[in-house]
Amino acid sequence: MAHNNSKEKIVYVGDSRVRKGNGFITPPDYTAYPGKSEAFIPNFLLKEWMVGVVVLVGFLVLTIAEPAPLGYPANPTASVIPMPDWYFLFLYQFLKYPYASGDYVVLGTLGIPGVAFGSLLLAPFLDRGKERRFYKRPIASSLMFLSLASIVYLTNFAWTHYQEELKATGQVPEHIQREEEAREKREKGLPTSNATKQQEVAIVDKDDPAMETYKKATCVSCHAADLKGVAGPSLRGVGDKHGKEEIMSIIKEGYNGRMPAVYDTAIGAGVTDEELDHLAEWLAKQKTEQ
Repeated sequence: MAHNNSKEKIVYVGDSRVRKGNGFITPPDYTAYPGKSEAFIPNFLLKEWMVGVVVLVGFLVLTIAEPAPLGYPANPTASVIPMPDWYFLFLYQFLKYPYASGDYVVLGTLGIPGVAFGSLLLAPFLDRGKERRFYKRPIASSLMFLSLASIVYLTNFAWTHYQEELKATGQVPEHIQREEEAREKREKGLPTSNATKQQEVAIVDKDDPAMETYKKATCVSCHAADLKGVAGPSLRGVGDKHGKEEIMSIIKEGYNGRMPAVYDTAIGAGVTDEELDHLAEWLAKQKTEQ
């Protein structure tokens, strides 16, 4: 409020004594403050790139310090249900549909994913509106919610179908097998690490005719000619774990999802039932101490 002796002109609003303002004054942008702003290219991008390099180096150090554990030896004769990592489950399920596989595999692997990820990359350039409230952006918000719902649905469906396939085939995933083996070793007081060096076990009755049956039945393809195992486990000392009847059952029915039944393959190779029975008896003799 001006004093009585002031010559300043006072403009009143109605009956109030509040001076009339000039309205909302838009604050200046950062270009009015030298040294307080920087160019996006290349300054800001360079800083982001440096942060990305630091994160990448951190990941490389972790992978070198803690390498990925080796899984079980590959068994080409075993029936395995392939499964990708969890973050690719939705794409894995998507490729099962007829319009994304077979004659349309290019559309399923390159076409639709390329459009989806390409649109995501181009979104900042295509949608340049100033509105940031999602309910004020119906098109962008609808596409976002639709994409999220599709990914959640496909991921859940893929995992549920995988569990049903495991139950139907009686297979046990590798990580479950590892946990069961580690628990059995702990109960027996044995070390749980697979890195411990196993004691060399000799072959019992190496000149037995069952050795020829073993080779004729194509057992060597998984368990090797020296019984130490290649794609399959070692059979040296197998008699400590399984008797003749159990070994015969494994030959006919397979074992715990890790070894398929080989009875039909052996019969197809010309091995008789009597020879298989003698082979099971010979394998039951393969014990650590004789």
